[in-house]
Amino acid sequence: MPRPSPADKCRTFHALHRSGCFVIPNPWNVGSARYLQGLGFKALATTSSGYAHSLGLADGAITLDMALAHYRELAEAADVPLNADFENGYADDPDEVAANVQLCVDTGVAGLSIEDFTGDEADPLYDFDLALKRVRAARAAIDASGSGVVFTARSEGFIHGLPDLDETVRRLKAFADAGADCLYAPGIKTREQIEAVCKAVAPKAVNFLNSGAFGFTVADIAAMGVRRISVGGTLARVAMHAFIGSARTIAADGRFDSFAGVVSNGELNAFFSDDVQTRS
Repeated sequence: MPRPSPADKCRTFHALHRSGCFVIPNPWNVGSARYLQGLGFKALATTSSGYAHSLGLADGAITLDMALAHYRELAEAADVPLNADFENGYADDPDEVAANVQLCVDTGVAGLSIEDFTGDEADPLYDFDLALKRVRAARAAIDASGSGVVFTARSEGFIHGLPDLDETVRRLKAFADAGADCLYAPGIKTREQIEAVCKAVAPKAVNFLNSGAFGFTVADIAAMGVRRISVGGTLARVAMHAFIGSARTIAADGRFDSFAGVVSNGELNAFFSDDVQTRS
C-alpha cells in the first residue's frame, strides 16, 4: 500500500478539524514520532521547546533552517499529518512571514501555526493591526501554494505575561475572520476560558494546550467545544524528567534503582522493526 502523499495528509488533517475532538501529541524526533503514530494517534505536531532542548538549546534558539529541516524529517517519517509549530514565522514583516510560510509548506507538513509573540518579553505581542496583517499574509501564502495546509493562528498573551481574555478573544476572532482554519490561545486553562474561546470563534476549530495536570479528560475538553488537543513540549519534558532523575541518582548515590522496569532494548527493537516493515 503506497504511503500517503502530502496532499493526502492535508485532506486528512482538514477532515479531522471538521467535527469531533482529537489529540495531537508532540514528538521531538523521528523515534518519538513513529512511536506515537504506532499508538494510533491520527496526527502529530512538532514542539519547538522539545526539539530545542534535545539539541541542548533553549526554546526559541532554533534557526529557520534548523526548523525547516526538522519539519521535513518528521513529515517524511510519519504517515499521519504533521503540524509545524512555526513560532512567529521567523520574521516580523508580513511579506517575510509569507515567504517563510512558503518554505514551511514545502517541507511536506499538513499544517502550520503562526503566533503573535514578538520574541521580546518586555513587549511580547505584536500590535493588533500588525498581528492581523501577519495572519493575512500567512493565509495568502498558503492559498497561493495550493497545498491545502491547515492554518492555525495563535495568540500568546496568556503565556507571556498578558493574560487578558477579552484581548485574546478579540485577536482570535479577527484571526478567524482573516482565514485561520484553527485558533489557539496557549495558556488558557479554566473551563470558562476554554468555553469562551470556543464560543467566540465557532464554527472554527480550537486547539487547546493541555500541558499540565488540569484534571480534564479528552471527553471533558471535547464537551467544552475543543476540536484539537495538543501537549506542547510536555511529553519531551516527561522523558527529560525521567532521564534527569535517573542520572542524578547515579551521580549522587551511586545507585541504579531507577533502571528497574524500564522498556527493554528488545521491545523497542521489535516495535521499530515492525514499524519499518509496515511502512515499506
